[in-house]
Amino acid sequence: MGVAKAWRFSLTPAAAKLALLHNGYNNGEKKQVLSLKSPATATTATTITKTTSSLSQRKQTVSWSWSWSLVCGMMLFGLGLISLFTGHVASDLEWYSQRLVKNTLYYSKLNGNGREAIDVWKSKYSKFYHGCSQRSPSYAPAVKERASNGYLLIATSGGLNQQRTGITDAVVVARILNATLVVPELDHNSYWKDDSDFIHIFDVDWFVSYLAKDVTIVRRVPEKVMRNMDKPPYTMRVPRKSEPEYYIEQVLPILLRRRVVQLTKFDYRLSSNLDDELQKLRCRVNYHALKFTKSIHELGQKLVMRMRKMEKRFIAVHLRFEPDMLAFSGCYYGGGDKERYEFAEIRKRWATLPDLSAEEERKRGKCPLTPHEVGLMLRALGFANDTYLYVASGEIYGGDETLRPLRELFPNFYTKEMLANEELKPFLPFSSRLAAIDYIVSDESDVFVTNNNGNMAKILAGRRRYMGHKRTIRPNAKRLSALFMARDQMDWDTFAKKVKSCQKGFMGDPDEMKPGRGEFHEFPQTCVCEKAFKDIAKSNDGNHLTAGKTKGTYSVENPGEKAQHIPMKRKIGKDRISVGDNEDDEIFAD
Repeated sequence: MGVAKAWRFSLTPAAAKLALLHNGYNNGEKKQVLSLKSPATATTATTITKTTSSLSQRKQTVSWSWSWSLVCGMMLFGLGLISLFTGHVASDLEWYSQRLVKNTLYYSKLNGNGREAIDVWKSKYSKFYHGCSQRSPSYAPAVKERASNGYLLIATSGGLNQQRTGITDAVVVARILNATLVVPELDHNSYWKDDSDFIHIFDVDWFVSYLAKDVTIVRRVPEKVMRNMDKPPYTMRVPRKSEPEYYIEQVLPILLRRRVVQLTKFDYRLSSNLDDELQKLRCRVNYHALKFTKSIHELGQKLVMRMRKMEKRFIAVHLRFEPDMLAFSGCYYGGGDKERYEFAEIRKRWATLPDLSAEEERKRGKCPLTPHEVGLMLRALGFANDTYLYVASGEIYGGDETLRPLRELFPNFYTKEMLANEELKPFLPFSSRLAAIDYIVSDESDVFVTNNNGNMAKILAGRRRYMGHKRTIRPNAKRLSALFMARDQMDWDTFAKKVKSCQKGFMGDPDEMKPGRGEFHEFPQTCVCEKAFKDIAKSNDGNHLTAGKTKGTYSVENPGEKAQHIPMKRKIGKDRISVGDNEDDEIFAD
């Protein structure tokens, strides 16, 4: 009975792949060799040579077909037996057979030139992966409040998404220190001037209860503890991207001595590279525990529904093109002396900013794309002008005139202000709550596109990978900048071909997840696993979606789910500090 089940289990999708390869060989005329490897089988190679006699060729083909069928049958039978003991060998076969036709990742059909435009709506291999952040069996329970080493106060910094990274890392630091975490304080003094507290943006009860097995969280330090303190809470600021050892050696002794410690301007203060358990805790916080309040969530979902009523599929474009951000970047956008004067005046706010060459910054890919450039990129990738766009943005430098070229390229252009009038009024005085609404719509979109490399772009890119590798287009600004400057020197077809070439590796596909690449919030490698073979087969058989519908998210907290973890090695050495890692980040951070 068990052998029969294993045989059926390993037969269907793998056999289909082998049949496709088989047909390819029957249609070939040149000498070809097939090599299919799996962990459980030796390499099988078959060679066909064209003969001059059509009769002998037919006989040879029939003979070869029977031989190949026998070999395939023996291979699959062996895999069926081995699957009884391994449980995932068949999944490996499916994966290896897919990799044999890796070129179809970007070009799924053939045309006269042998290639077709990139599939911009979804990634072919997303079905092989899912988010996985469950605790391991050896994971220690959270330390109770009375037994903890003290209370950890956190003051976050920047805009909504920069603060989100701080909150996520605050939970991990509390776990490292065996401390009781006090609900983090949000930044009221940044450029955004938003006086919203944690409870106004996030569901605090859900936050506390969801993480109860990881860290003990309280709303405030108990009055009894405060009364018994000889001195006020000790305040300190830790260096950017500090290793866990720093917190144990420098922060823990103070916490044990003073009982209450406050860490200020807490954004990116923890290393991107941690052990797997702590990385998965990051994912549980960021992708599950930080849930928006009911009022924000409901309005965000309403806007999603209104977009889908107009069109089944839509793109969310996150535009960072505020005057302050552009001035901070040191870039120039062709506005002449007026632009140079305005940006120079804005830059006077920050005495520590270095003098930058606008031309060099653009060559280095540090300048955000203009709305027009975003539109050109999307059209070159293959989106038609009747595609629906949801544009998430703040104040755009140049206003409607700057947005006009994008509107002309995509007339179906919508914003939260256009989709919600009276409903939006209670949120208008609060930039973080407005950003949360944009976050929800962008997360639910079929395709997410950004013109920058800011916090929201990174956070949403990571979340969309975790939630099933939903298509996320990040501009390869370094290569695109030169292409945009030379676009008048080539025809449209040449320009579009070059854009597609530039964007390979920047489309949110699974194979972009490489060890050591980028920040963990953007590339959460530890929290993305291969799906079990039975789940892939089930999705192939019964879960095909019609064109335009967004693929649902995968179950990520099922402890009984079997999935092989993608091996990722921790990067050796200190994290590289990027140009943006200075204390002025929060000035234009989202």
